[in-house]
Amino acid sequence: MNNDKADFTQGSILKKLIAFMIPVLGALILQAAYGAVDLLVVGRFGSTSGLSAVSTGSQVLNLVTFVVIQFAMGITVLIARYLGEKKPQQIGAVVGGASIVFTLISAVLFVVMVFFARPIAILMQAPEEAVDLTASYIRICGGGIFFIVAYNLLSAIFRGLGDSQSPLLFVLVACIVNVIGDLALVAGLHMDAVGAAIATISAQALSVVFAILLLIKKTLPFTITRHDFRFNTQCPKFLSIGLPLALQEFLTQLSFLALCAFVNRLGLEASSGYGVACKIVNFAMLVPSALMQSMASFVSQNVGAGKVKRAKHTLFTGIGVGLCVGCIVFTLVLLKGDILSGFFSTDAAVIQNSYDYLKGFALESIVTAVLFSMIGYFNGNNQTLWVMTQGLIQTLLVRLPLAYFMSIQPDASLTKIGLAAPVSTIVGIVLNIGYYIYWTRKQQHPPVEEII
Repeated sequence: MNNDKADFTQGSILKKLIAFMIPVLGALILQAAYGAVDLLVVGRFGSTSGLSAVSTGSQVLNLVTFVVIQFAMGITVLIARYLGEKKPQQIGAVVGGASIVFTLISAVLFVVMVFFARPIAILMQAPEEAVDLTASYIRICGGGIFFIVAYNLLSAIFRGLGDSQSPLLFVLVACIVNVIGDLALVAGLHMDAVGAAIATISAQALSVVFAILLLIKKTLPFTITRHDFRFNTQCPKFLSIGLPLALQEFLTQLSFLALCAFVNRLGLEASSGYGVACKIVNFAMLVPSALMQSMASFVSQNVGAGKVKRAKHTLFTGIGVGLCVGCIVFTLVLLKGDILSGFFSTDAAVIQNSYDYLKGFALESIVTAVLFSMIGYFNGNNQTLWVMTQGLIQTLLVRLPLAYFMSIQPDASLTKIGLAAPVSTIVGIVLNIGYYIYWTRKQQHPPVEEII
């Protein structure tokens, strides 16, 4: 590992942030790509029911994956903090304790997704003709949930160490295997949504094996022993950071599942169109997501080193980068959304429904760049309770009620439903600006007891 590249406490913020962010972005692009390949291949070689099943089932899988990612953020932040404080001897216990905690999480998810797959599909209001395929997709993904959780845990560890290139290699392996699996099982053997699920899990399994081998061979700034693999004093520390983020993400993803259920009520074509749009949305959100993950490590390391002003400069640098890219993505999604949708389906009605949703969503490409940069900054400062609070306000009081209201109107359209995303994000930005001002003043003027 190049220690200079992993040291974020000196040098050009823009250059180092972008250098760290590019591999993170690359990993996210590949991760979105192998998810999109499922939909693309099923859309062209499977059935409309299979397309709906992958669309709905992947929403469930996204919920699990994104919650695990946010939970693992506690590990990333804590490891980066220890590096900044020059306390690498603490990292072994973090990794060992996290391994035990995430194994238990995997076991719970396995039971829920495997044994309750059909009730979940019904709860999601999957179209009647797609319920069985949706349940099969969820069940198979649940069977391989250990690999999905392990991949995200390993990626969090490497990012905390300032290494964003290794997770890129992990997901590259997964992407290649998934493409081959989709073509063989869906296009070749006509296994429809079931084949897509098997390909996804097989890809994740091989990427985890590759990641473990790389971790064993890598020169690491810490040592780990078998005694670290237990519930230790580091567990409450990363749990206190990760749990609020995981809860916030869980409720946020539940809102997207509810949104998927609202759309499913509009029919099979709307359901499939929304699923296609969601894959395009995933790509549109890549740069903001990469910024959020990168800034958490970047800011945390600087805070640990006592360089608070440098951490603040990182926030504004990230917002600037995000806005530049966001404006380009906004234009592309708004003006060429139908062409983008055409990559995933040949059905004209599905393409039109997808584009309808994207028209309402488009502004989200810009405003999310600001919001996610602020969230990354607060995560790096261990202000995860605030991140959870503002996320819940956005989700429960703005996005979900607005989307539901739009869906029950006589002239309900996917465009109007899509507007709920940017509206809630704008509310989030306002909330975060207010908290930033409050928190900055609090740091400058601490209570008397803190000074004493």
